[in-house]
Amino acid sequence: MHMRIVGSVSTISELLAAHTDLEVTDADWLHLLVGDWQLISDLAFADLVLWVPTGDGSFVAVAQCRPSTGATVHYDDIVGSMAPEGSRADLERTYSSGSIFRIREPRWFGSYAVREDTVPVVHDGRTIAVLVRQTNLGSGRTPSRLELNYVEAADDLLGMVAAGDFPSPDGTTGPRRGAPRVGDGLIRLNSEGEVVYASPNALSCFHRLGVMGALVGDTLIEVVTDLVEHKSTVDESMPLVLLGKAAWRTEVESRGVCLSLRAVPLLDAVGSRIGAVLLCRDVSELRRRERELITKDATIREIHHRVKNNLQTVAALLRLQSRRMTVPEARAALDEAMRRVATIALVHDSLSQTLDERVEFDAMVGRVLRLAADVAAADTPVRTICTGKFGHVPAEAATALALVLTELVTNAVEHGLAPVGGGVVEVVVERTTAGMHIVVSDDGRGTSEDGPGGGLGTQIVSTLVANELRGTISWTGRAGGGTEVHIDVPLDD
Repeated sequence: MHMRIVGSVSTISELLAAHTDLEVTDADWLHLLVGDWQLISDLAFADLVLWVPTGDGSFVAVAQCRPSTGATVHYDDIVGSMAPEGSRADLERTYSSGSIFRIREPRWFGSYAVREDTVPVVHDGRTIAVLVRQTNLGSGRTPSRLELNYVEAADDLLGMVAAGDFPSPDGTTGPRRGAPRVGDGLIRLNSEGEVVYASPNALSCFHRLGVMGALVGDTLIEVVTDLVEHKSTVDESMPLVLLGKAAWRTEVESRGVCLSLRAVPLLDAVGSRIGAVLLCRDVSELRRRERELITKDATIREIHHRVKNNLQTVAALLRLQSRRMTVPEARAALDEAMRRVATIALVHDSLSQTLDERVEFDAMVGRVLRLAADVAAADTPVRTICTGKFGHVPAEAATALALVLTELVTNAVEHGLAPVGGGVVEVVVERTTAGMHIVVSDDGRGTSEDGPGGGLGTQIVSTLVANELRGTISWTGRAGGGTEVHIDVPLDD
């Protein structure tokens, strides 16, 4: 079979916009169907192809799905192709009549035969597309009991597609992590919630939960209720899921085992519930790892909080010691040490309030600049301006960057600005694809021709930029008087 490719567009939205005039609500229904039709494909052991009529009387394939339980028919994607001549009549018949048809004669794809069923996709009582189920007949073996139950469930779901009852628009799928699939375990329920079939994987899941026996003939809600501990928290949706009355997800936990369950109610042609498909998956290990991660995150945040408290205590002790000093040089040295410790404490304070090891630096940089300017200029009027956005900075770079800015602003206030008239210290930051470019400038007396000097603050800044931030730094004169410090820092996002 040869199919004509109509273009390079491949998404449903693009194909619908390019070839059809479907209403927005109809397009949303097709998106909803494609979002959940892997269930049907796996149950049917078949490929699914969604065909939508075009304005010129043909059909275009807007989506396809391959089964994870069996051999595929289409090894190459056919999304975006037009229906072949031999298939148009069958597609048109299904689209016009709104009925399901099984094509009697198998079609041949290369060396293997394929059985096709055409199913109308109905929304609000109107047929808006045709879904084709294509089953590879290459195996030629007798279907097992599992396969027969899978296919019967798929037939029921395809009947619901033709009646406009599937997918369920108000069904909730719950967290994506741990969502059960057909191969994880399947149980078929009748309208009373009794088990009529349980796959081997499903039996294994419930045996780990503590259920003994074959399950068939048991009412699942009664079996599970006997296992759930009285003091444990139970999801309110659990009874509806276990009875197959709602298209919801829930989890059942007992004896250290956690099962993720998803119910898909099955309806007949008149909309009456005839049973349900229940998918189950053992997610015990997954939930255990999630709890470990949550505990780890909480522990890391608590550590940052305690480090912040300890550093603030050290800063307070340095401040008290500074006030007792009578030698000006010793007092200045203690004040500088206190300022540096307080800056590091600010970083840990920010890290203690976030779940990831990244700092929202803009929220912190204002506090850093005010701390540096206030401590360095007790008697000098200084104004600090910050332009641009630092954004999120990795934790390993945040402490070094905060210390660098603190030292530069302090140096500008203490050595660049006039002791009486004061001045302005401006920090300009620009995020680039390579990292970050920062300029710290003041309108003071400027630097000497020999450079910034060899004081402790300059040595700290140069060492942090080169070793911790893996960046570069340079001092230049500022147009109109003053000093500019240019820093380039690579950041790994």
